[in-house]
Amino acid sequence: MSSEIKVDIANNYDHYESEGGPLHENDTMAIGTNGIYNTLDDYHQGKKSISDITSPRERRSLGDRLLCPNRTIQNCIGNHVDQEEEDREHKTVKKPAGPLVSGAAYCLSSCSMILLNKVVLSTFNFNAGISLMFYQNLISTVIVAVLSICGVVSVEKLSWKLIRVWLPVNIIFVGMLVSGMYSLKYINVAMVTILKNVTNIITAVGDYYLFRRHQNQKVWTAMFLMIISAVSGGVTDLSFDATGYAWQLINCVLTASYSLTLRMVMEKAKQLTKSGSLNEVSMVLLNNALSLPFGLVLILIFDEWNYVINVNVITMPMFWAAATLSGLLGLAISFTSMWFLGQTSPTTYSLVGSLNKIPISLAGLVLFNVPLSIPNLFSILFGLFAGVFFARAKMS
Repeated sequence: MSSEIKVDIANNYDHYESEGGPLHENDTMAIGTNGIYNTLDDYHQGKKSISDITSPRERRSLGDRLLCPNRTIQNCIGNHVDQEEEDREHKTVKKPAGPLVSGAAYCLSSCSMILLNKVVLSTFNFNAGISLMFYQNLISTVIVAVLSICGVVSVEKLSWKLIRVWLPVNIIFVGMLVSGMYSLKYINVAMVTILKNVTNIITAVGDYYLFRRHQNQKVWTAMFLMIISAVSGGVTDLSFDATGYAWQLINCVLTASYSLTLRMVMEKAKQLTKSGSLNEVSMVLLNNALSLPFGLVLILIFDEWNYVINVNVITMPMFWAAATLSGLLGLAISFTSMWFLGQTSPTTYSLVGSLNKIPISLAGLVLFNVPLSIPNLFSILFGLFAGVFFARAKMS
């Protein structure tokens, strides 16, 4: 899955969480003796896994119970209460290592994947974006399935009813991945990043008409700045490619449609699962697994299979290394974004996602020797500023 798309969708989740509650609500259990007993019962009966336990205090209490089975839960809880009182007395401050490490992992994986996709599509001149998407999604599907079998992650069991409800979302998902691949092939990384801001505008307009959500004046001002940066960036782009810009516009529409449709489908999908919820890992498996048959059909329709089996680039080990690593990074983005979001607030996550576009754009300009003019550079920097201003405006 394209990292730029994942970042944009994840940032849109922040909008939903800040105004209408989280998209993926996991039930949290009461803290105390009864809560820990319920947690242990669910754990031993297979109803919940360790990964489902989101409360830090709940995880600590359950960890003590599992590590010291000969002691009573009351003693374990009592020890934690004593420890917490001692911490408060000494005014112990929680170390920021978790947010820093998770944020760094999230930024590194998202930056690396965009640059690797650009290498595969442009440097290796690989003209089969659908096939690359299929290969990356296949890697993600296999890894998540193996992790689920090993009990490392918890995923919902797929049913035909759930698949039927999710199909409209998945069709849009496949379309935005394919369009993202082709736009990245023809447009430099910096301009792709700036043009992706149009997605926020389309999403905000759709939010207003579909869900009657109103934005404040700062948000509309930020979106106006985004429009100016996108138009001025296209006009001053020395490597302007009409085909690439067309693909990018399609990608913006599909990405916004995915974000808006996802919220409506999520409620129906939750009702069709045994747990009554659908976590992010289940969504990763559902989206990537369902995209495979659609990818195969598109490969046959566009005759990409004939190109892939005859192109010389597939004999290069470095090509396969880059393509495989980009697939692994795509999955890494899913997990690191969940990890980072769990360590920080949605607003911090959204702001970091916007700031992360700055090193991506600069790295793309330097690594791929993009022809650049002063007006175009100013447009790119102006667009990056507009993106950060948009994230800040949504926090107010």
